[in-house]
Amino acid sequence: MISTSLAAMCAAAPAPYGIDLQGRPVRELAGTGVHVVVLVFAASDCPISNRYVPEITRLNHEFESRGVKFWWVFPNPSDTAQVVAQHDRAFSIAESTILDRQQNLVRWSQATTTPEAVVFQSESGALREVYRGRIDDRYISLGQERPAPQHHDLENAIAAALASKSIPEPDGPPVGCSIVFLQR
Repeated sequence: MISTSLAAMCAAAPAPYGIDLQGRPVRELAGTGVHVVVLVFAASDCPISNRYVPEITRLNHEFESRGVKFWWVFPNPSDTAQVVAQHDRAFSIAESTILDRQQNLVRWSQATTTPEAVVFQSESGALREVYRGRIDDRYISLGQERPAPQHHDLENAIAAALASKSIPEPDGPPVGCSIVFLQR
């Protein structure tokens, strides 16, 4: 289990988390009735990330009514609001989207790949990271794909978080495109 507390890191980090597609700051990831927050790191030009849009939509439909909030997080500098808005329309993405231009969410969650998922439990207004890794095992490595996944790591992590059970570790690393890190 990962014990990083996003709330603790945010206390020392600049707000907001990022901006929405209209340029407004996103200051809250959870909200009333949200028990679990899922960040899905993505890139508009990553084919593997794009192949997971239907799976994230399915998971959102399955878990939204149970207090799970999904966010698509676009951390790469080339993913401007215009590019991501066009991408969201092209892929029919209905979940919330955040541009992580300063890569605060990338640093806090230690995400390195698109797609990569990070799950937080919301406890008394604080977010505690409980899972970071792949969505499933559809991709064995770059260029090597199964016809269907055998393990649904993200789905299992969300279900365990909602049931306050031990969160299973991912069975392997996320496979996809590297996040383009800002030079600091």
